[in-house]
Amino acid sequence: MSTLKAVRGTRDLLPPETELWNFVEETARRVFAGYNFGEIRTPIFEDTQLFARGVGEETDIVSKEMYTWEDRARAQSEKAQSLTLRPENTAGVVRAYIEHKLGETGLLQKLYYIGPQFRRERPQKGRYRQFWQIGAEVIGPPSAGAESPLRDAEVLEMLATFLDELGITGWRLEINSVGSATDRPRYIAALREALAPVKHLMCEDNQRRAETNPLRVLDSKDPNDQEIIDKLPKIADYLDEVSKAHFAAVLAALDACGVEYEVNPRLVRGLDYYTRTTFEFTHGGLGAQNALLGGGRYDGLSEAIGGPKAPGIGFAMGEDRLILTLEAQAAKQTSFADAYLAPMGETLNPAALELARELRRGGLRVELGDGAFRLKKSFEMGNKLARKIVLFGEDELQSGILTVKDFASGEQVKVPRAELVAALKQN
Repeated sequence: MSTLKAVRGTRDLLPPETELWNFVEETARRVFAGYNFGEIRTPIFEDTQLFARGVGEETDIVSKEMYTWEDRARAQSEKAQSLTLRPENTAGVVRAYIEHKLGETGLLQKLYYIGPQFRRERPQKGRYRQFWQIGAEVIGPPSAGAESPLRDAEVLEMLATFLDELGITGWRLEINSVGSATDRPRYIAALREALAPVKHLMCEDNQRRAETNPLRVLDSKDPNDQEIIDKLPKIADYLDEVSKAHFAAVLAALDACGVEYEVNPRLVRGLDYYTRTTFEFTHGGLGAQNALLGGGRYDGLSEAIGGPKAPGIGFAMGEDRLILTLEAQAAKQTSFADAYLAPMGETLNPAALELARELRRGGLRVELGDGAFRLKKSFEMGNKLARKIVLFGEDELQSGILTVKDFASGEQVKVPRAELVAALKQN
């Protein structure tokens, strides 16, 4: 009988890796709370039409990547319903905003989420078929200031703060405007006209996109098509005065609070609902697929799925890619305990457990060995699990003086039991 394994494109997250995930999520909750965001938890599956109407039927997500099935009717009078595991969470948040009539409060709704999403795409480094996202949305009636460029800038400033709090250095903010619902049709028509004579020279995906969703051609990473893409019309030339003023106000607010950015005229993002501001935070440590997170404004999404006018802006970040970045730059060491406590004989195990309890109550992370281990094995285990090893033999028990060795420096010292917590906390 073959051994069962995790399905391709999924994976188990195990200690100590999960501690880094918890660090990222706890930082998100703390930072977002400072901006008065509250947590929302939506179902992991929704009616398929939510994504078809909200995300766009011609997007790669809806046309190729969703996990969709027919939910069997429980009675002859019922109709089978098409359901989909959520490939992204913005549409679900907006659906909840409409369903629970949050707009009737007259206030901005500032909501964040942390949870799994699902897309059937080719698994690769940092990209899985079940992946975890952290995201947030600011949505509300126009009377609450939901359309204000200040909301865009505040979200971007919050993200810059979040990345800084994580200890991620070297990030870069790329930003663009994709215009309003009236700007985009003019630009898309210009793109189609420019692509018509050259699309046959492009890759198969871009040939299809040139017909179904020309904006997605701009986002292509195919190296053979970049020369053609660079010569395509720029959306900035097709913005009306209102969209230009909105974008200028976003940039002015970022300048005022010191958030650095780079205007990228090719940045369009992959979802149909985006309007005006779009953005990505990128990092060089991730290779060609260098986006840490991205998002944008979606002023017509609520109406697209049957709700009232409710402009909004939001973002989503893949936790896997954040974790890869943190691991690459060793921003936070979470894999080691502060001490490995090594009892030197099985009769010392009870006293060692007592000492371990004492150290843990002092705020230390302690890995407890076993007196049955030989000294060599204790050192080998300790070196894998902790920054320092504490040797606990009969002499140490009687004298109250412990032997502590630092694995990194090789330094070995004698420490009175009363001073052991302080000594182990030192770097």
